[in-house]
Amino acid sequence: SITNYIKFLLCCKDSELFRSLQTAFHLPVSGEPVRKIPGAEAWAPSLCPQHKKVELTPEGETFFRHVQPAVSLLLQGENQLMHTASAEAPLRIGASDTICRYFLVPYLRRFHQEFPDIHIKVTNATSIGCVELLENRQVDFIVCNYPNSRLRIKEHYKTILTFRDVFAANSIIFDFYGQETVLTELHRYPLLMLSKKEHTSEFLHSLFLQKGLNLTPEVELSSNDLLLDLAYIGLGIAFVPDFVLGAEKKGLYRLEIKEELPERHLVLAYTEQQSTSAAANKFLEYLIMLIYKGRPHNTESINNF
Repeated sequence: SITNYIKFLLCCKDSELFRSLQTAFHLPVSGEPVRKIPGAEAWAPSLCPQHKKVELTPEGETFFRHVQPAVSLLLQGENQLMHTASAEAPLRIGASDTICRYFLVPYLRRFHQEFPDIHIKVTNATSIGCVELLENRQVDFIVCNYPNSRLRIKEHYKTILTFRDVFAANSIIFDFYGQETVLTELHRYPLLMLSKKEHTSEFLHSLFLQKGLNLTPEVELSSNDLLLDLAYIGLGIAFVPDFVLGAEKKGLYRLEIKEELPERHLVLAYTEQQSTSAAANKFLEYLIMLIYKGRPHNTESINNF
């Protein structure tokens, strides 16, 4: 049946959703042969057994992408109803590691001190991946980089921080003090940057393409902190947001670039159609209030918050 089809797709693809549905719908335990599941013969063509596991075929993947947002929304509604009469529903936020560490942590700490009974769930993903979490209703809102190729007009967003990206290097090994460097010259040096799946990588590649240069980085990682660590030991010149390069990063300095790099933004994004929990609404109001009162929304005040 189509019901069993949906349940098994969720079982294969998303363990968190599966755990939520397993008790309610009496799904078979993990490891039970596919053919023993009621109705399996009707939808088995969408499943591909491999090494005693089950993977989705392209048809199954296509069907899963359609049903996942709806099921996530149903589970979210059930969760809100369950918490209406008792405890608060959890606060669900999507953000990258960098944004969590250098921007969100002070706000989360302050919010938790004032509302200790509200459970906070933070899901880490790239800025592009965060938009997918929002579209699938797996979080109440996200904090991500903008411009963002995945952030469409149906998502509403507020700018909460404006920043520029910088090149950072070891002051002894790469001595550009008192000099203005151009991108064409930097192209000859080993560059350290985030991996291609990150929006920051897309941004830097586009800057070099505008100069007719094909960027080939020396190192690609998923962590800005690791990029700075490698820059500190002299492996290359790191490309990071300015709010990551704080005063505590001794031994590193910011290169002066002749071309003015475009501004980027951190935005708070949410969907108008999504019914957010009381906890999410409370945090949104709290965050916006602190930002517009001049509380920690720049590099210096965040580090001192």
